[in-house]
Amino acid sequence: MTDLIRYTAAETAAAIASGDVSATEVAQAHLDRIAAVDEKVHAFLHVDTEGALKAARAVDDQRARGEELGPLAGVPLALKDVFTTKGVPTTCGSKILEGWVPPYDATLTRRLKEAGVVILGKTNMDEFAMGSSTENSAYGPTGNPWDLSRIPGGSGGGSSAALAAFEAPLAIGTDTGGSIRQPGAVTGTVGVKPTYGAVSRYGLVAFSSSLDQGGPCARTVLDAALLHQAIAGHDPLDSTSIDAPVPPVVEAAKRRDIRGMRIGVVKEFGGEGYQAGVMQRFHESVELLRELGAEVVEVSCPSFTLALPAYYLIAPSEASSNLARFDAMRYGLRVGDDGSRSAEEVTALTREAGFGPEVKRRIMLGTYALSSGYYDAYYGSAQKVRTLISRDFDAAFAGVDVLVSPTTPTTAFPIGERADDPMAMYLADLCTIPSNLAGNAAMSVPCGLAPEDNLPVGLQIIAPAMADDRLYRVGGAVEAAFTEKWGHPLLEEAPAL
Repeated sequence: MTDLIRYTAAETAAAIASGDVSATEVAQAHLDRIAAVDEKVHAFLHVDTEGALKAARAVDDQRARGEELGPLAGVPLALKDVFTTKGVPTTCGSKILEGWVPPYDATLTRRLKEAGVVILGKTNMDEFAMGSSTENSAYGPTGNPWDLSRIPGGSGGGSSAALAAFEAPLAIGTDTGGSIRQPGAVTGTVGVKPTYGAVSRYGLVAFSSSLDQGGPCARTVLDAALLHQAIAGHDPLDSTSIDAPVPPVVEAAKRRDIRGMRIGVVKEFGGEGYQAGVMQRFHESVELLRELGAEVVEVSCPSFTLALPAYYLIAPSEASSNLARFDAMRYGLRVGDDGSRSAEEVTALTREAGFGPEVKRRIMLGTYALSSGYYDAYYGSAQKVRTLISRDFDAAFAGVDVLVSPTTPTTAFPIGERADDPMAMYLADLCTIPSNLAGNAAMSVPCGLAPEDNLPVGLQIIAPAMADDRLYRVGGAVEAAFTEKWGHPLLEEAPAL
């Protein structure tokens, strides 16, 4: 049964559909793996053993009745603890929601269940998705399975670590400034930020509403495409949901042919601050794209250099508004309610006890940026930069099909190394933030190990809005070429836990 944890999602679904293995056996194999290694990795905040086995038995019953199974029926998945799940705790990595059990499913959660996906549990994350290392979780950090003393990325480090530790073949993350792609890069897995509005945000606990986007995490490009297909699509419960057909991502992932495509290398992503080994692997990836028949050109997007400061005004501003709902009056933690204090005092005591340092920092920054007299100078100016970034993308995509860059400037850094330096932490998202500000689609796919530390490096692929299939076409081709070159998937080189 141990081999089952090494199957891809596509292989797992095929084995279940053919009757070679039951969904219950697959679920139990992954639950056993979690029990064996997660004490060291800490990818999960809550493991729903009973719910997972019940869902797996339902898939087995479907098959026994001769019903047709979906392309991911019976496949286990690790769900980031920022999506509501009926009857299962949802904490967002925060003490302020400790023990909260939602009475409803997020649309994404519901679609997973309808697809027959087996949800193993909820994964660790930076509190309210604010962070790039999963060190900001109120429940302790997650380790990178390649080196447990290093970060697995953030904010969705629990989801990426679960994949790399073979605790689940699929995972769900959210990407506000890179929180799917950056963890994918540093753990040697695939992470995709779909076009903003392509995957419903209903039931996704909000950090920054104009930036947040749920998306697929997997060990292969095809698996990510299958998951993307299952969770995407219009949702009337989400006013920002795009009412348009889902791009043909699965077909694109299988195509693996990029001959004739024009690919732009973003000039602004490189140079000082980038690890030498990361740039070496990136340049090798660009050369590989040429070998595969693509035309590669350099593209300049000058406003991208302003993306980081613009993001850290827009996102905290929206966070300060969204997190005002955690007031101790309706749900979650309540501190100081002994009858001697006013509602305002109880709210203040609860927020002081329930929010961690990074969340408080961003709430204060955002509230200041939105305050009278500073709105136009800070938040208003940041939104103007956002427009410039969108225009740079439009100009670039007028001449190329996709853009490429390193996903992150460095490989995974040691846990605690940047804990006292927020600016150094924020720089981890330097390459990923522009796509969130513009709302287009982006993917990180493994492109090798950095020679300095033997840790994974990610190649970022960026496509226009609603052209998500281009990500999978290029990502699938790159993955296949690298796998052939290496003789095996990258994760086979990860040390055993």
